[in-house]
Amino acid sequence: MHAPESLDGLRIVASPAALDTARYTGATYVWRIAHDEVLAVGAVHAEVDDRYAIIERETAFMAWELSLAEFHAHVERHIEWTLPAERPALTQGLIAALPLKLWLEHDRVLVISSRGLAHEVIDRLGVPA
Repeated sequence: MHAPESLDGLRIVASPAALDTARYTGATYVWRIAHDEVLAVGAVHAEVDDRYAIIERETAFMAWELSLAEFHAHVERHIEWTLPAERPALTQGLIAALPLKLWLEHDRVLVISSRGLAHEVIDRLGVPA
């Protein structure tokens, strides 16, 4: 289990079509968090073909990287909804009564939280500080 990492990047709100073709500089992850919204972790620049696009620096999220065994031991028992079978996948919902996102890969999981809830994630899920 790793200490939490910052997920700084860009948040982009634009038409779904513009997000489908957008290009990001420096992004490690590009997650569609709503039909018209993207969180581009690590991005320092975004080219979006939508004159009304909103592109803002995002610094509100952090993540804990867990192995699948750690995820099963600390997090999965608190989930009351069905996880997607396909990987990789971004999913979100209440976990231990906290609004969290999960980035599910074949061999690891990122538990994603707003910075303001980090102490609750640590307390309720037993992840490292």
